[in-house]
Amino acid sequence: MQKFKVTSIGEFLWDIYPDQKRLGGAPFNFIYHIWKLLGTANFISSVGNDPLGNEILAYLNKINFPTKNIHVNKKYPTGIVNVSLNENKIPSFKMKSETCCDYLELDGADINIIEHETDLLYFGTFSQRNETTRDTIQSLFKYNIKYFCDLNLRHSFFTKEMIEKSLSVSNVLKMNEEEFDQLCNIFSLNKNLEDAVYTLMKRFKIELLCITRGENGSTMYDLNSTHEYLAPKAEVIDTLGAGDAFSAVMCIGYLDNWNIEKINKLSNEFAGEICKIKGAVPYDDSLYFSILSKFKN
Repeated sequence: MQKFKVTSIGEFLWDIYPDQKRLGGAPFNFIYHIWKLLGTANFISSVGNDPLGNEILAYLNKINFPTKNIHVNKKYPTGIVNVSLNENKIPSFKMKSETCCDYLELDGADINIIEHETDLLYFGTFSQRNETTRDTIQSLFKYNIKYFCDLNLRHSFFTKEMIEKSLSVSNVLKMNEEEFDQLCNIFSLNKNLEDAVYTLMKRFKIELLCITRGENGSTMYDLNSTHEYLAPKAEVIDTLGAGDAFSAVMCIGYLDNWNIEKINKLSNEFAGEICKIKGAVPYDDSLYFSILSKFKN
């Protein structure tokens, strides 16, 4: 497998559980997995000039995670999200507003990363909830690279214009079934699932699209075929970050030209393993060794 250069941009925060805190934020979860699986990664984000931000940087430096593009914001605090799990271990979130994640700006080193060290840029729509970070992310939609959009429409801040701009550059698009239903309403798509998917892919020139269904697996589409994966039943501790794990393997499979059956199967399997741990990223590398062994098959 080639050493692809993947960059992620967006929020970095603490997930606060009733009994502990864990590092989180979809762009970080995604790029952490990429770093572990590929051995290299770029992350453009920010932390506050506060104890929570200092703790993040100290930990990342300890494990040698690349921090050169993580800015320290002296005005706004490090982001935190209060996490609670329902009886099905499905998380709900309450994120504080006016954090450093909302005021991300680029410097010359960030632009250099995009221009010279990026094959694919991962971004989400939740990261674009505030105008400053939204403008920052969208300013990067002009480069001759691949783009992976992780759609998040579970909040009220998004607009049709934001979604259109995000999809217009996306080579790869991932969403859940509720978000796909929202897209169908926003763009007045045919209610027939496959017709709607291919209309969307053709309109925005999307090469790989996936609709996830949680414990029920996912359906993946490329320009020539469709593949449905039904996830086996498994014991779930915490589903937080499962979608980000799915995205990481989906991204690698896309860049490495796997067939969609392999991409869909391994993305689901890795996401399923993340559901068996507390928090969005494992502190035990054995999960990565297991999934990497399957990449070669």
